[in-house]
Formats: sequence, structure tokens, C-alpha cells
Amino acid sequence: MRFFKDHPFRLYEGERLADMADSIQNNGVLIPVIVRKIEVDESGCEYEMLAGHNRMNAALMIGMDQLPSIIKEQLTDEEALMYVVETNVLQRSFSDMLPSEKAKVLSLRYSDMFSQGKRNDIIEELKKLENPHHDKENPTSPLLGTKLRSDEKLGLEYGLAKNTVARLLRIDKLMPSLKKRVDDAELGLYPAVSLSYLSAAEQSIIEDILSNHAYKLDMKKAELLRDYSGKLTAEQATKILSGEATRKPRAKSPAPFKLKHKVYAKYFNPQSKASEVEEIIDKALEMYFAQQQPPQSHQELEDTEHVPDL
Repeated sequence: MRFFKDHPFRLYEGERLADMADSIQNNGVLIPVIVRKIEVDESGCEYEMLAGHNRMNAALMIGMDQLPSIIKEQLTDEEALMYVVETNVLQRSFSDMLPSEKAKVLSLRYSDMFSQGKRNDIIEELKKLENPHHDKENPTSPLLGTKLRSDEKLGLEYGLAKNTVARLLRIDKLMPSLKKRVDDAELGLYPAVSLSYLSAAEQSIIEDILSNHAYKLDMKKAELLRDYSGKLTAEQATKILSGEATRKPRAKSPAPFKLKHKVYAKYFNPQSKASEVEEIIDKALEMYFAQQQPPQSHQELEDTEHVPDL
């Protein structure tokens, strides 16, 4: 038995998996898993899990080596993927999914891969497995006669705004490790969308840098990285992520300041003009800093005295 290749949903672990194992220990496996039979060669075949990855892992924890199964033969890759996606949507609810999981569901639904007729049949089959008394619903469209774009249809189906659908579709274009950062709230949704426009190689550069440094990736940095799409180097990415690229150069002159009234009131009367005050302060500072020059040594004075006239 093998897992579904590139399974897009995070599997149970820790306490959640242990709870499922306890349930199976006490009640058995109530809903059969669904597996796909794949012909390897003339002498044999193997099975690929479509619906039941968590049940299989939980059963293995308590030493079970067999599960009630429904075996599907001659499924296309498209149909197999439908079983994986629709099972997770039905069992876990779309609203409870991680951002990358929502992105995968929307991306697959948005593609030409999902035939509506096949999808409806699979959904009905899965619902019937969970509830043998389930009656097939008569689908009706409250928007009959209204022509909608694909992203608008997805938004209506999952209760999402059109812009949210668009952002999640972009998230699916991230490399797996960056998707995980989004799921773990290490990377915000908006900055992640900007990164999705970078190539796989450029995303890999960013992931390597983030893995080795504690840099924070905010919207400003993400947009600057996107501006370098197609020409981003590790050196430039490091400058952006570290903040060096946007750090203001240190001023060459002192910052301006205001002289407090109680300071200059000790030396000037109310009739003093601003130009006069400024001139006196300038001369006073000149005299002060002239006195701060280190005194010349005796040898330096002698050398000065013996410099011949030219």
C-alpha cells in the first residue's frame, strides 16, 4: 500500500491521531478506506490510498494490518485526485482547512481537470458511504440565467470573496516549504501572494535564506522581491530580507535641533535680532572648537620655528 503521490492535505499527528487510534481500537473502522488498484506489470499490481490515510496510520499504531477497503480499478489520475480532494472536503469542511489546503482545493476546482458530472457522482458515493440513508439531492441553481466567471462560482460555493479566491489560487503556486510557512503563520497571506510570482529557483533562494536567518518577511520586502522577478540573485535577496536594501544611509551632517529658550535667554536680551544671535553663536562655537585642538608637542614647535622661508 502506498500513499497518494503529492498528497495535498496535512495528515493527523500527535493527540489527534492518538484519539483516532483509540476510536478504532474501541469501535473498529466504521467507514471503509478507498484504494486504487494500479497494474505494475503482468505479474502483479499495487494499491494506492485515496481516502483513508489517517485511518491507516491510526490502525498501524494499534497493530492492525488489515482495513475494510473499497478497491477502485481503472481509475484515471483525474478521478483518483477527485476522490482525494472530495473526501477531505466532506470530512473536514473547507473552512477548517489550512491556507495551502484551501489553495489546492480551489486550484483543482478552477482547472479544467474537474468534470462536474464525474465530481457529483463521486461526492454522492462518498456521502453514501458515510450515511447509507443519504438521499441524492436535487441540485438547483439560485443563479439560473446568470453567467458567472469560474472564480465567482468558486467564491459562491465556499463563501469567499472573489479577491480571496484569487489570492488562494496564487498561494498554490508556492513551493511546499513556503506553503508550510503560510500554514504555520510565519508568512502572511499578502506577502506570500507576491512571492508566488517568482520562479521556483527564486523561491528556493528565499527559502534557503529564511531557513538560515531569523529575517521577517513583510509586505514591503515581498513587493521588492517581486520587482526582481526573473533576475533575483541570492545576494540581492539577502540584502532585501535583511533590510539592508531599504535601510536609509547614515546622515553625514548632524540632525537639526532647536536651542531651548532657557539656554539662550541667559545670554541675549529680548531685543536681540535672530541674525545677531546666530552670528554670535557661530563665533562662540568657532572659538570653542579652536581651543579643543590638542596642543603641539615641544618637538613640533621646534620644527615649526625652523621651517625656512620660501
